[in-house]
Order: sequence, then C-alpha cells, then structure tokens
Amino acid sequence: QVQLVESGGGLVQAGGSLTLSCAASGRTFSGGTMGWFRQAPGKEREFVAGIMWNNGITYYADSVKGRFTISRANAENTVYLHMNSLKPEDTAVYYCAAASVAAYIRSAGAYGYWGQGTQVTVSS
Repeated sequence: QVQLVESGGGLVQAGGSLTLSCAASGRTFSGGTMGWFRQAPGKEREFVAGIMWNNGITYYADSVKGRFTISRANAENTVYLHMNSLKPEDTAVYYCAAASVAAYIRSAGAYGYWGQGTQVTVSS
C-alpha cells in the first residue's frame, strides 16, 4: 500500500521559513515525479513545485520561484519543500503527490498518489 505522509506545517510570521517533508512508503518512485500542491479555502488546488526523482530536475510555479526549493533524499524516499520569505497568500493546506512518470507535470489529475495534507498558515 502506497502512503505519502506530509509533516512540517505550522504557523509562521510573514518573511519566515518552513520546511515540509513528504515520506513515501510502499513503493519507490525512482522513475517518476514528486510534486507539491496547495489549496487555500475557497480556491482550487494549485501546483507549487515538482521534482523528477531520477535526475533531480526541478520546476516551480511562478508565484513561488526564488522563494521555495524542492529537494529529495533518495535514501529516505523523502521529498522536501523548503519555503522562505513566506507571505500571507502562501497560507494553504499543502499536499505531496507522486506520479509514475518523469515529466514536467503541473496538473493535479496526472498524479496518482496523494498525502493527507499539512496546514501552513502565514500571519501578517
């Protein structure tokens, strides 16, 4: 059974930093893509960042480029989202997702596995 478990969310002041973790179990995604999405109240789920597991290629939404960094730890089968210079508009539930193919995947529908989400709240 595949499981993605996020952790690291919380409350932070604007300008602060947080690091989210996503631990995958049940299978490896060595040939696939891991992504981070977020969903704010009343809004659709949106792509934040992605990383291709085998070569480490990363890509980002324009809204977070230069502030967020996605990385992976192969040995721990874990993906991270390092978030700096946080803004109140970054407040959302953040989800980790996994796809079985390596590609620049930004559509939520293309990811077959999802975590339960972790809340990030940025106060002004």
